Amino acid sequence: MPSTTPHRRRPLLLLETANAASGVGNSIVMIAIPWLVLETTGSAAAAGVVGAASGLPAILAAPVAGLLVDRLGRRVVSVGSDVLSAVSVALIPIVASVAELTLPVIVGLAVLGATFDPAGYTARRSLLPDVAEAVGMGVDRLNGIHEGIFAMGWTLGPLIGAALIALAGASAAFWLPFVLFLVAAFCLGVMRVGDAGQRARAEATERGEKLSAREGAVRGFTALWRDRPIRLITFAVVILAAVYMPTEAVILPVYFEGLGDPGGLGIVVAALAAGSVIGAFSYGWLSVRLPRSTIARLILVGTVLSVLPMALLLPLPILAAAAFALGLAWGPADPLMTTLVQRRIRPDEQGRVFGVQLSLFAAAPPVALLVVGLLVESIGVGPAYLVMAALLAAVSLAMILTPGIRELDHDLPR
Repeated sequence: MPSTTPHRRRPLLLLETANAASGVGNSIVMIAIPWLVLETTGSAAAAGVVGAASGLPAILAAPVAGLLVDRLGRRVVSVGSDVLSAVSVALIPIVASVAELTLPVIVGLAVLGATFDPAGYTARRSLLPDVAEAVGMGVDRLNGIHEGIFAMGWTLGPLIGAALIALAGASAAFWLPFVLFLVAAFCLGVMRVGDAGQRARAEATERGEKLSAREGAVRGFTALWRDRPIRLITFAVVILAAVYMPTEAVILPVYFEGLGDPGGLGIVVAALAAGSVIGAFSYGWLSVRLPRSTIARLILVGTVLSVLPMALLLPLPILAAAAFALGLAWGPADPLMTTLVQRRIRPDEQGRVFGVQLSLFAAAPPVALLVVGLLVESIGVGPAYLVMAALLAAVSLAMILTPGIRELDHDLPR
């Protein structure tokens, strides 16, 4: 192996270290914020309010973040976002040490921190083609690695967060995310790769292409909408997320709480997480063996076939196996969607499209959680899950049969 190989791998190692650090840091914050609210107020409703408020910035800020990525540069925005995220989480233990952490203060700090996350996530995703080019790796393979590592970080974070809370308390637990966000910023700060988005933007300027401020702001929406395959897969993933998230956050907790079996809940959620990690990593392997349209069909069919036995709330071993299969089927969805944007959208517009998609994915789960919660209250957990499974099956069948799914296999010249 040539002696330059370790040097060539450096951008990949730096990007994925930042990716893992960000995933772990954000998932620690996700568990520490509601715990802090419960410690402070003793109110589950207050914890729900903070959770809902924390989700709003992603809906509103993600399209703006995408615009900044395309205008200012992928690496610059990622570094800036991670630094600001680090400052925002450090404010929580700092404020706790000098004043009382009231609910409005916690809400404000949680919203502040959540405002910066979309920019970092969007910028790192936009960097994938640049890193793939620098290290000589196929971008499809890197997409699977990137999403798999992020999923691993998102899975490990709550375990680390729970241990930190037990050892040091909820407010002190935020110091580790502070360090992790700085690690992510440092890794991308020292990374040296090109920026295809900035090159494409410069070339467009040389050709005399110039967008008004309004056109530039809405370009992500228009680019996504005019591309039928990307529009199709985005809609499909939004529907999948609307079923996947309530499964983990509402259906399973309510079901196992009724059984008095928290251990069963842990087993099923762990199986779901393990499947999603393996599924994401598998995308690179699948992408060199199967057309993208076939991968999309496998995702849709696999999700339906997994959710249906879960909706019947069968005995624990079957439920855990179905949960693993659901994660496995869902795992390749994000890498597939990333690949489509890379293959079909101009480099100087990719950040905005990723931002719009992130906004949609942030908006769908809270709506689904609300609807599913009301359904569970009114008709019970089993019937509510069957309704969700039937909706998913209908949407998946429509997606599989639409002629547009074959267009997923085509790359557009840019």
